[in-house]
Amino acid sequence: MLTLEEVKRHCRIDHNDEDALLLALIDTAIAASADYLNMPAADLVVAVPAPVKSAALLLVGALYENRESQGERPFHKNPAFEALLNPYRAHA
Repeated sequence: MLTLEEVKRHCRIDHNDEDALLLALIDTAIAASADYLNMPAADLVVAVPAPVKSAALLLVGALYENRESQGERPFHKNPAFEALLNPYRAHA
């Protein structure tokens, strides 16, 4: 669903020093998106709607910027993440 190159452009990263971290964050964003959508993560690896992809990019960016366990500011939920995913959420 997300490539390393897309994530690096989104996060404005022009070096390869943190590629392993970014790949882990991609996996985390895909898993979190799938969990929110109530669907298997494998279903998100293929073609997904642009809003779902944008939500995952937002999450990767937020996780990258706030990767310390403690920071100066509290970490808040991003309402844009949920708003982008809500139309695609499967309800049990």
